[in-house]
Amino acid sequence: MTRPVDTPDRAPRRAWWREVAPRQWKALAAAWIGYLLDGFDFVLITLVLTEIAHDFRLDTATAASLVAAAFITRWLGGALLGALGDRRGRRAAMVASILLYSLGTFACGFAWDYTSLFAARLVIGLGMAGEYSTSVTYVLESWPARLRNRASGFLISGYAGGTVLAGQLYAWVVPVGGWRWMFWIGVLPVLVALWMRRSLPESAEWRNEVGGAAHRPGDEEPERSHPFWSLFVRGPRRRANSALAAVACAALCCAFTPLGAGFVPWSATVAALCLVAFAVQLGGRRGWLRYVSLMVTVFCAFLYSWPVQSLLPTYLKSDLGYTPRQVGAVMFFAGFGAMAGCWLAGFAGDLLGTRRAYAWTLLASLAFVFPVFAVRGSLVGLGVLIFVLLALGQGISGILPKYIAGHFPTATRAASLGFVYNVGALGGAVAPVLGAQLARGIPLGRALAVLTFGLTLLVVVLVGGDVPRRLGRLADRQAIDDHLVPGREPGSERDGVRGVRAADADGGEASAGAP
Repeated sequence: MTRPVDTPDRAPRRAWWREVAPRQWKALAAAWIGYLLDGFDFVLITLVLTEIAHDFRLDTATAASLVAAAFITRWLGGALLGALGDRRGRRAAMVASILLYSLGTFACGFAWDYTSLFAARLVIGLGMAGEYSTSVTYVLESWPARLRNRASGFLISGYAGGTVLAGQLYAWVVPVGGWRWMFWIGVLPVLVALWMRRSLPESAEWRNEVGGAAHRPGDEEPERSHPFWSLFVRGPRRRANSALAAVACAALCCAFTPLGAGFVPWSATVAALCLVAFAVQLGGRRGWLRYVSLMVTVFCAFLYSWPVQSLLPTYLKSDLGYTPRQVGAVMFFAGFGAMAGCWLAGFAGDLLGTRRAYAWTLLASLAFVFPVFAVRGSLVGLGVLIFVLLALGQGISGILPKYIAGHFPTATRAASLGFVYNVGALGGAVAPVLGAQLARGIPLGRALAVLTFGLTLLVVVLVGGDVPRRLGRLADRQAIDDHLVPGREPGSERDGVRGVRAADADGGEASAGAP
């Protein structure tokens, strides 16, 4: 049978943005706004720290502990609110997270001393950790499978946008109204949360696989078990785990505040052991190696990126003698570099595969590390170099959620991602201390360059070498390589082999169309 002359061999492919339905764009926009305000709220404390220290008469170490306070509770908030998202739906957990960190930020404006402000910062850490885990899972599960790196990059760029917005508002608000007004503005996410609760649909993937899979209309909804939920609510070790969580938070508090002066190594060791104990329970006999290796990978990712993020203003003022206006100009380049990098990372991840794009982009960033800290006399030259460095080195973190989320099934994804990522985020609290300690023997610029270069290489090995998956396969040979790629069922040897081959050929994940 002859084919009509005007029939093409292949239907033309639609532009990628036409593959995304309006409701999927709406899901991304709503989560992006929440993430923008998340970044805005979190960076506020770094901007007004000197004003707070002056008003409350705090020394430098005590004031800096207010930044670390949010890291102390992040691991718990990511896991608990993530578990809520796994049990009750992504949308409800997103709203709860935004309400929590918004009200915590609002309360900071009413703080009357160090203790009250520290407590409010603990609440912010709970909420922003839940926002990360639930927003990421919601967006990734809402978008077409082949575009999920793009969705991840677009979403994470909102955080960088929030830091830029906070920096601009700081220059306008604080000189006129004082530092408290910066925190009161942080109540705005509450309005976003209410709008999201009213208008957003639930994640279709969660609804199909978890929310509506176990009961019929009219039946009583069954009680869905969840690994993290059972640790604290219904499990036989719930009391012991509650005590373990309290010990972990207390140890972290001692490690990152002046309370534990002289006992930091011991406090850090106790906290690490407690968190690994939770990872072992969550992962079980087959999954604990994957949990721990992912925690280490994220920890190292924070270690390589946060020395520059947290100590760059100090370097510009102390080593280069820049004025506040010049520092603001460089930070403007840095913020938009990270945002643009998140966008580019999404396209690179969908084109090359998540793991391959991550490793190659980080390798490319190494070419700009030492030049950034070698520039002395050119503000424009430094701005361009820092833009490129953060676009490549920091922007690639835009697809880190996609990389982590693919390791976990839908039923436990939000809590697992929230726990793994936010335990690893403790690297963000360690990084400034590590950079400052190294700078005691060498200039700060050289210390930052050495830390960034060396730790970036380590992350390249961990991600590029697929270390978490390889370790996971040692304990569970039937584990699925990427749960975000549809069409692979656990327990099917044929699908498992095909998944491994496709993942290896594509740098970490198979090609798949929209679900």
